[in-house]
Amino acid sequence: MNAKILAAAVVGALVVSVHAQPPQTPAAAPAPPRIGDQSFKFRSGVELINVTVTVSDASGRFVSGLTQGDFVVYEDDQVQAVTHFNAERVPVSLGIAVDTSGSMAGTKMQEAQGALDKFLYELLDQRDEIFLYRFSNYPALLQDWTTDRQLLTRALGRLTANGGTAMYDAVADAIPLAQKGQNRKKALLVISDGNDTSSRTSIVPLKQIIRESEVLVYAIGIDGEGETTFRTPPPPRVPMPVPFPFPPRGGRGGYPPPPTGGGTGGWQRGGRNDDRVNVAALRDMTDDSGGRTEIIRNARDLNPSTASIADELSKQYYLGYPSTGKKDGRWHDIRVEVRNKLYRVRARRGYVAS
Repeated sequence: MNAKILAAAVVGALVVSVHAQPPQTPAAAPAPPRIGDQSFKFRSGVELINVTVTVSDASGRFVSGLTQGDFVVYEDDQVQAVTHFNAERVPVSLGIAVDTSGSMAGTKMQEAQGALDKFLYELLDQRDEIFLYRFSNYPALLQDWTTDRQLLTRALGRLTANGGTAMYDAVADAIPLAQKGQNRKKALLVISDGNDTSSRTSIVPLKQIIRESEVLVYAIGIDGEGETTFRTPPPPRVPMPVPFPFPPRGGRGGYPPPPTGGGTGGWQRGGRNDDRVNVAALRDMTDDSGGRTEIIRNARDLNPSTASIADELSKQYYLGYPSTGKKDGRWHDIRVEVRNKLYRVRARRGYVAS
């Protein structure tokens, strides 16, 4: 009798043990990468090279409806196998850097604040995250990453114009922050009305910083020709160790030397070349990234310019191809073509395999 009871207990224990185990199901196959996944992102020289492409017709209008088969991608003149493609609007991590030098005082600053407020509320998607920099003698972060438009509006309201123009320094600070955005698509918009006069960063290392990122850089330059500008007076004279009545011929007198590696404008204030936008420098910042530079003649044109950039950010194609595996620290050319040769293509021009 005891043996029967013991056997029943053993059987019961086995039944409980079996039912206590969770049901075993076959491991699910990994889902293919999607456009919003962190796995589908630009990682220079590692797993996947991601390229944002803008296609327009002869009139400059965006060309929609293209498929993966319409594109051919070259790396260092070798055709690449495109494995990822998307044409849908995705959230953007967007940085904004606004020139607040003395020449932006008055109408320019008011127009910039109004255009950016409309840009944030009416032209961007509510899912887009934004940060805001301002730059005059030095760059300053006014608002870190946020989707809260009221925080951004309050930050815009604190913009005041004075001082010089440290544009290169501002972009050098903003690119790494933009690179940390949570969205796969990352961009930076720079608005300025003059040449760089105060940066310690020069254009050559700045281009390298941009090339090593995945950030699309856009710039709007306000050409101040014919407009009254309000620049700060020159810096005070510095006492000279040996006084002399006249500066050497061609010299700067008692003015301090320009900051090391700074912009092409130097410290010469009020001159025609200093007041005007350096279009070449803006294009040096934007063109390799796949962004673009737009020059306007009047601050009132900021509204249509920001609208055009917002529209472009919402109408782009995404192509991804496997990395070649090279980690040589060198620049590798990227060229994107469409089979219809009447269309114009703009995309990043390469990447640094670091």
